Amino acid sequence: MPPSEVVHTFTTTIPRWQPYVVPVDLATATDEQRAAMQVTPSSKGISPYVLTLAHDPESLAVRSPLFNLIMYGRDGLAGSERELGAVAASVVNRCVYCAAVHASRFNNLTKRTDVIEAIFADGLEATLDEHLQAIFDFSARLSATPPEATVADAQALAEVGLNELECLDLVLSAAIFGWANRLMHTLGEPMMD
Repeated sequence: MPPSEVVHTFTTTIPRWQPYVVPVDLATATDEQRAAMQVTPSSKGISPYVLTLAHDPESLAVRSPLFNLIMYGRDGLAGSERELGAVAASVVNRCVYCAAVHASRFNNLTKRTDVIEAIFADGLEATLDEHLQAIFDFSARLSATPPEATVADAQALAEVGLNELECLDLVLSAAIFGWANRLMHTLGEPMMD
């Protein structure tokens, strides 16, 4: 692909993810692969990413339910705040695809665009309201190097009203994106059509 088609900057326009390996062909998938693909992150069909992960159906069968519970669980942290944790991790890890997907979800859930605009304009130096700043900063520090998330960062979460379950949900959302971003980077790249 020509370099001009590769996405290198953060955007809320969701790029197409192009795998480096040939994804599993749904028509010729094994029973184990089909079973693993029954649980997908959304009801929008089976993405090229999931079809690529289906090369290892045993891992995919565990990954998708775990991802769904962390990102879409009913209790604990608000969905928009989980999405902000995913955006922070994706910014730290330079995962343009994940940042676009989860920034768009944050915008849709909150019905506001100013937070993501600030993050995409200023990166880790973005200035947000106190509540969102604590969430963003904690997730970014946890994503850069886990020990960089300090007791003071955790205390900042408590000071803006997060309870223990909400803090755990934030850790999980940022952590799963440390993993997901690395999979996205090593298995493919974002492309603009």
